[in-house]
Amino acid sequence: MFRPKSEGDDRGAKRRTLINEGPKAMSYMKGDLLTKTRNLVKGLAKTEPLWLKAMEKAPPVVFPRSDGKVKQIALPEDAYIKKFFQKYPEAKHEDAIKINSFNPVPARIFALRVLDLKEQGVSEEEAMAVADMEYRAEKKAKKQAYKRLKQIAKLQGKKPPPNPYPSAIKEIQAEERPYVRERFFNPEILAIVKKMKEDRAARMQERFGGGVGGGGF
Repeated sequence: MFRPKSEGDDRGAKRRTLINEGPKAMSYMKGDLLTKTRNLVKGLAKTEPLWLKAMEKAPPVVFPRSDGKVKQIALPEDAYIKKFFQKYPEAKHEDAIKINSFNPVPARIFALRVLDLKEQGVSEEEAMAVADMEYRAEKKAKKQAYKRLKQIAKLQGKKPPPNPYPSAIKEIQAEERPYVRERFFNPEILAIVKKMKEDRAARMQERFGGGVGGGGF
């Protein structure tokens, strides 16, 4: 006897379909709260809550998720810093990079100057030429200033003052110089060196002297 399908039969069929789909049936658990609830209500696994329609009209903010890859931070002046070091590779060793200083290194000053001139309507080529000229003029002025200081000290019969604008290499050498001298005059270091020489001589004597003595009958 034919019996028309009721609403309960449709719900049962949908539930059986979800069960028979296996892993696909768990797809309703993916997503945020709004997506999960909407899928559960659509699949007749949950009654529609009172707040669902209100949340659909004003959904929560979705924050972007990271893909797990750390992206490199790029600044607008990085391209001009790279060009600066290509033209002046010695600046990597001569211009000191002080972590605790708020003053930018010459390469960054050059790049920021180029960006500043470009904002004023100057072409990129002219901006780089002006920034390059200013860098060379400042470098020359520093050398002339120290040269003048040495001349004044010589006229006064005094020892020349240290360079107020030393290169990074000379700063490192100045820090290491006391330790280099200390190894030749410090009694403790000299005693350690003497002990190492004695140990080495003893090992050499055991290696060669023992071989000759142990070869007899």
